[in-house]
Amino acid sequence: MEMKSKKLVLTRGKTLDFLETLISSDEVFQTLYLPLNLPTDVLESELKGFNLSSDVAGKIIDIFARSTTGAIVFWEEHQKHLVVPPFPVTEKSASQSLDTVPLKSLLNHQYRIGIVLVRLGSYAIGLCRGDKLVNSKVGTGLIHGRHRQGGSSAHRFERHRDKQIESFLIRVCGHVREQLEQHIKTLDYLVYGGARTTILSLQKHCPLLEKIEKPTLPPLLDIPEPRRAVLESTINRIWSSTIYSWTED
Repeated sequence: MEMKSKKLVLTRGKTLDFLETLISSDEVFQTLYLPLNLPTDVLESELKGFNLSSDVAGKIIDIFARSTTGAIVFWEEHQKHLVVPPFPVTEKSASQSLDTVPLKSLLNHQYRIGIVLVRLGSYAIGLCRGDKLVNSKVGTGLIHGRHRQGGSSAHRFERHRDKQIESFLIRVCGHVREQLEQHIKTLDYLVYGGARTTILSLQKHCPLLEKIEKPTLPPLLDIPEPRRAVLESTINRIWSSTIYSWTED
C-alpha cells in the first residue's frame, strides 16, 4: 500500500491542537526525540526500530539533516509524523508509547525573544515573551535610490546616500538599545529578519548586537518591508512547527 505524504506549517496553537488529536486517537504510537547534530549513523540505527519503509526513512534523514532544531517522530503502523519544532530538541529519547510531554513543554515555555527586522528605509524591533509582543518600535528613514547615471554628480549622490544609510543604521541601533538592552540577561534567543546585507551592516554599526551572546534563530530573509503587521506575523513564524506526515492511501 502506498504512503501519501503531506507537509504543514502550523502556528504554536495549531501544533498543540495537532498533538491533542494524536492523544485522543485510539492508535498506538511510538515516539523518538532527535536532538540537533545527532550523528547520521545513530539516527539510522534508531529508525530501524520503527520498521519504516526505506523511502520514508530516507526522507526523515534528509529533513533532519536540514533541520536547525532537531525533530520528533511519532510512528504508528498506518501513519508517521515528523515534527520540526521552532526551538531545539535538547535530549534524545525513545518511547514505545505516545510521548508528547517534551514537545508540549517546549511549545508552552515562555521564551523571551529579541526580534530585529531591517531593510533600507524601514525597521521593526521587538521583544516577545512566548508568542506575545511585550514592547516594540517600528519606523522608517529616508534613503534615496541609487543614481542611474555616471559622472561626478553620481559620485556625490552615492556619498550622500552612504551617509543616509549610515545615519539610518545608527538610528536603528539606538532603537535596538531602547527596546532590548535592559532585557539582554533574560533573552533566550535573538532573531534577525530582512535583507541579509542590511542586517550585516546594522551589526557592524551596532556594538550592542555583538554584546548579546544569545543563540540566534535562523534569519527570516524573505520578510517584506518591516511594519507593525509584519512584526506581529513574524512572531507566528518564529513559533511555527513544520509537520511532515505519511499516511496509508
